[in-house]
Amino acid sequence: MNSAVVRNLLVRGMLAGLAAGLLAFGLAYLIGEPNVDAAISYEESHSHEHEMELVSRALQSTAGLATAVLVFGTAVGGIAALAFCFALGRIGRFSPRATAALLAGAAFATVYLVPSLKYPANPPAVGNPDTIGKRTTLYFLMIALTVLLAIGATILGRRLAGRLGNWNATIAAVIAFIAVITVAMVFLPAVNEVPDAFPATTLWQFRLASLGIQVLLWSSFGVIFGTLAERVLNPKPAAAPAPGTQAAAAH
Repeated sequence: MNSAVVRNLLVRGMLAGLAAGLLAFGLAYLIGEPNVDAAISYEESHSHEHEMELVSRALQSTAGLATAVLVFGTAVGGIAALAFCFALGRIGRFSPRATAALLAGAAFATVYLVPSLKYPANPPAVGNPDTIGKRTTLYFLMIALTVLLAIGATILGRRLAGRLGNWNATIAAVIAFIAVITVAMVFLPAVNEVPDAFPATTLWQFRLASLGIQVLLWSSFGVIFGTLAERVLNPKPAAAPAPGTQAAAAH
């Protein structure tokens, strides 16, 4: 794949990520922000300290949320596009659309789903401010481990395919990934700073909303980018002019 094609796919990946981020922002605003407001109300009702807001809540829930989600979507779209360029043709004889869909699914699982099993999402108002650095480090460490182990499982599956066949090799690689990631989850420290009196319904709805936002982000990216990549890699031939048009042009 030459540099011009990679550059075109990178641009389209960022555009697809931006479009997916826009959809995710709409969902986050509709179903995520009400739970954030509920968590903040709980914190304010149980805290005797009232700090002055540097940024208003209205601005945080609109422009601030939109900026964060759109920047995130654009950035991961570009990274996913580069990963697509590397993966195309190396993970099987899949079309660009199928490769984009598989890549989006793998990204969702490794970047969000598996790490959230160990460190699930919590509303911003929940948690000890003094441990935010530790919690952030552990979460990103979990993401890095998941991504590296997923890459290792993919390599293992390819090496076993010649002896076991594609289906059995895939099963073996998945089992190996689950086993190693389970060990990692057991040995990594747990974090549970949700107050006992925190409303369980608010926490559940926030985590469900977080899951839905990520599903929408990655699924829409896979569809949009797959369509754009298909047009770059497999362009439709130009329609031949009708015979009558050619004759008229000759005269």
